[in-house]
Amino acid sequence: MATNDNQRKTVYLVRHGEAVSKDVDPARPLTQAGWLAVERIAGWAAAADVRPDEIVHSGKLRAEQTAEILTDYLMPAKGSTVRRGLGPDDDVRPLADSLAATDRTLMVVGHLPFLGRLVSQLVVGDADRPVVEFEAAGLVGLQFRDGLWTITCVVDPELLP
Repeated sequence: MATNDNQRKTVYLVRHGEAVSKDVDPARPLTQAGWLAVERIAGWAAAADVRPDEIVHSGKLRAEQTAEILTDYLMPAKGSTVRRGLGPDDDVRPLADSLAATDRTLMVVGHLPFLGRLVSQLVVGDADRPVVEFEAAGLVGLQFRDGLWTITCVVDPELLP
């Protein structure tokens, strides 16, 4: 399917849920509170008819667990997969460049500072100029239309029932 700038493209970015400290477990799985917060976001997203074609994550345990919960609620056609370049300190430009070219609705599960820098790169063209804050398990929706990215929603799981 061919794409053009007038076609709306949507990306959802989700910060992983709260994880245990490295001192407790170097793999850093989600805490119980982190798990519950991700379930709140996933439930909200399902009720809001968020339908990603695919969920990608960094491969770190906390991001993988977050992506699994989201996959269970949202049932993306292509499931959940690991994607390189989504680590906390990775360069955001390769992903930013590829997002405008995609014709799929994508959900990216990752980490700080990567996700905040990605939003800044997309919206203002400068990864070092903060435009949004991500809470643990928080979701930011972005839409690409007419050559520009705009933030369409910011959801903090602590504000959800």
